[in-house]
Amino acid sequence: MTMQAETGQAPGGGGRYAMPVRFLHWVAAVLIIATIPIANIMQQEGIERSTQDLLFILHKNGGVIIFLLVVVRILWRVLTPAPPMPASMPDWQVAAAKAAHWGLYGMLLVMTISGYVRVRAGGFPVEMLDAIGVPHMVPRSDSLAETAQAIHSNARFILVALILLHVGAALQHAFKRDGVFGRIWPPLGR
Repeated sequence: MTMQAETGQAPGGGGRYAMPVRFLHWVAAVLIIATIPIANIMQQEGIERSTQDLLFILHKNGGVIIFLLVVVRILWRVLTPAPPMPASMPDWQVAAAKAAHWGLYGMLLVMTISGYVRVRAGGFPVEMLDAIGVPHMVPRSDSLAETAQAIHSNARFILVALILLHVGAALQHAFKRDGVFGRIWPPLGR
């Protein structure tokens, strides 16, 4: 195995993430960004019940997919280090980028797990998991559901703040053309 393959870099990519990692990143980003307005809309008063039910189904099952994508990303990241940052990038920015990435992973796990616990402890289905026969991993409990709901509701603010920080930093690097944004873009191809 070449050093490039071990570091998760695309062959000849010069410090880029491998194509599967880039693809997973952008699929997860789209799903995560989509769940935010879905979550806000599904809880509004006056929405037709069938629309609200559909939004809840999309949000819950989207959370399952996001959880799986995040687990794959974390495993990949643990097994293959990220491509190196440009030498011109200050050490504090490198440290901040690492902290922000791990913070995003952590908050995505908090959100997906607390959402799952809230739903299952509240006695509600997770249609995707039910369809493939995944057993409930959480007992029915109103107090547990309320605690998970509180965690899910409050953690979203931290997650959104981290997303905004991440997007802001990505845009800064894209405009600076310092090579950082090119590590993850484009999602497919060279």
